[in-house]
Amino acid sequence: MRTARFTLDPAFTVGEVNPRLFGSFVEHLGRCVYTGVFEPGHPAADEDGIRTDVLDLVRELGVTAIRYPGGNFVSGYKWEDSVGPVEDRPRRLDLAWRTTESNRFGLSEYIAFLKKVGPQAEPMMAVNLGTRGVAEALELQEYANHPSGTALSDLRAEHGDKDPFGIRLWCLGNEMDGPWQTGHKTAEEYGRLAAETARAMRQIDPDLELVACGSSGQSMETFAAWEATVLQETYDLVDHISLHAYYEPHDGDVDSFLASAVDMESFIENVVATCDHVGARLKSKKKINLSFDEWNVWYMTKTQAEVSALDWPEAPRLLEDNYSVTDAVVFGSLLIALLRHADRVTVACLAQLVNVIAPIMTEPGGPAWRQTTFFPFAQASAYGRGEVLDVRVDSPTYETKRYGEADLLHATAVRAEDGSVTVFAVNRSRTESLPLEVALNGLGLGEVVEHSALADADPDARNTLAEPERVVPHAVDGTVLDEGGLRATLEPLSWNVIRLR
Repeated sequence: MRTARFTLDPAFTVGEVNPRLFGSFVEHLGRCVYTGVFEPGHPAADEDGIRTDVLDLVRELGVTAIRYPGGNFVSGYKWEDSVGPVEDRPRRLDLAWRTTESNRFGLSEYIAFLKKVGPQAEPMMAVNLGTRGVAEALELQEYANHPSGTALSDLRAEHGDKDPFGIRLWCLGNEMDGPWQTGHKTAEEYGRLAAETARAMRQIDPDLELVACGSSGQSMETFAAWEATVLQETYDLVDHISLHAYYEPHDGDVDSFLASAVDMESFIENVVATCDHVGARLKSKKKINLSFDEWNVWYMTKTQAEVSALDWPEAPRLLEDNYSVTDAVVFGSLLIALLRHADRVTVACLAQLVNVIAPIMTEPGGPAWRQTTFFPFAQASAYGRGEVLDVRVDSPTYETKRYGEADLLHATAVRAEDGSVTVFAVNRSRTESLPLEVALNGLGLGEVVEHSALADADPDARNTLAEPERVVPHAVDGTVLDEGGLRATLEPLSWNVIRLR
């Protein structure tokens, strides 16, 4: 196999990584909350019903901003149902997932969960712009953030939360372009509502950060026209526009699946172009950043049948995809795509955190364990902080049905504040190792600290309740740093982390 190559130089950078790039997502869907994050009576539950074994894994995963409470769930969400004494909270039908919501876990419990995760866990709250509007968003903002002296801020204190929650980052609805969304709207309808909601929320606090709904995917018929119309109304009122993307193999086409990040990078670049076009048309110097607040590998083709068969159960097993090594390699490549666009993608949320298409799985009353996708995220969060270096690969290619010619090597590199550099790289070849050479200009690096790989002779290997540690990263020998630069060999179908100092 021909050697893949690229050059790293501190003079050529993409941008600084925002810690929010390593965010996640907790929705009232399936078992993400109930028997996932929250399970009173579990042997590992604390006094508030939070599973401490899950907390330990969430901290290890390194998540930052956690988006809540949806997702599709938010478009029918009545925030008032989720506060106050638990015994007084109403049970409601959730139209999004054909389930019954008990509201035993609500807004206060969410904030308490974040505090237990640690100071890096920032709230990212979504408001319901599907079945509700400006008034309800303002009421939620007052309840959550106003210090005291008003009806709703004092009600929060009566409920046991004297201190305001301090939520800075807010989503103005969810996937409002999608016909599946309760309260689905046209771009014109949503743009006006989002603008009026943003304007009113900023009257209370001008320093909020607001996310407008972008397209639910690049394949939507209204893609780009939706963003242009929404931003025409909201450009000076919001800070981010959202992107959502999920990937799975279609008709057994694994080669195209492995190149999913080609589509993700195209999506990002097309949204950036649309944002900047609107900014130019408005003669604005402001830059709209991107909130990629839903992304993952998700086997969606089986989801519709699962949901349509439900008869309003409470916290059923839904969307509990069990991820393979192949899935983890694609997942790592999606992380690389986000890092490669860190100049404009300033928020990203892995959907979701526990059980539901998640890196962490639990068994009710039983253990919690790491899926294969846990490891790329934890490593990227741990070592992907700093400045992204501009990586332009010279790589052997292969042909895919969905995306045409794609590079076998997908890579990026991040330089930390202490000068150390971490290379993240994926070899998309399913059969051959990929030799890699990296020229290092002016970085002052002297040794390889570690070369870790996630790969397996069985590309379908996965972690399960019976075998929770079947797949883990392993050390790679033979990676060297000398006067010629970095030389390594990437195993077939592998996610690689190479740390240099």
